Amino acid sequence: MKIGIIGTGNIGGALARKLGAAGHQIRVANSRGVEGVRAFAEEVGATPVDIRGAVKGVDALILSIPFPAVAGLPKDLFDDLPEAAPVIDTGNYYPGMRDAHISEIDDGLAESVWVSRQIGRPIVKAFNNILAYSLAELGRPAGASDRLAIAMAGDDPKAKTIVAGLVNDVGFDPVDAGALADSWRQQPSTPAYCCDWNAEETRAALALAQPGAAPAKRDAMMEAYSKLGANPTHADIVTSNRVANAPN
Repeated sequence: MKIGIIGTGNIGGALARKLGAAGHQIRVANSRGVEGVRAFAEEVGATPVDIRGAVKGVDALILSIPFPAVAGLPKDLFDDLPEAAPVIDTGNYYPGMRDAHISEIDDGLAESVWVSRQIGRPIVKAFNNILAYSLAELGRPAGASDRLAIAMAGDDPKAKTIVAGLVNDVGFDPVDAGALADSWRQQPSTPAYCCDWNAEETRAALALAQPGAAPAKRDAMMEAYSKLGANPTHADIVTSNRVANAPN
């Protein structure tokens, strides 16, 4: 598949590397333009492009950028994206920490529903509830007993089938989390968020999510992080998330 990736941070960068290794043709873009992404592209065997080059004629597009950057994307950016190509949103909303407050999300709108409205395209929410280290290092072959899962939510069954294949390609079990409106169940500070669960555990965690509970838990999660010290281990972070994000 031809896959465009806008954003080369921890998640976008790991996806570029792993999807390329799985045999896909990867185009990468970031806010610094073609030259700004060239060194990374050469490192991972991808093609450096600008954001329009990441969209035109691809089979799937991954948005892995902070929420403030979504609203700043050109309104005609997706005109050259084939209708059948899913747009995958990996982003998470961190108000007051990294992101300015967005009133619609603060009032309860699912984060990726807001993204979909901003760009005028259907979205599949995926790769947002996995730690960057887990994504980069903990992928396993299909059927492995220690294989972790990644949740995905969206309204188009065909698009979700494509995304499920990409999740599998990078070494994780895809778990269908329902419609895009249900994607709040995999947002930050829910039981399914960044806890290194397998598929069965992920389904159970999605079911345990409580409407409106995440914002307060988000504060608890950040407080828990602050107690881990300057160089927490991956295991420490996972344990902290499981405690902070557990339902009351």
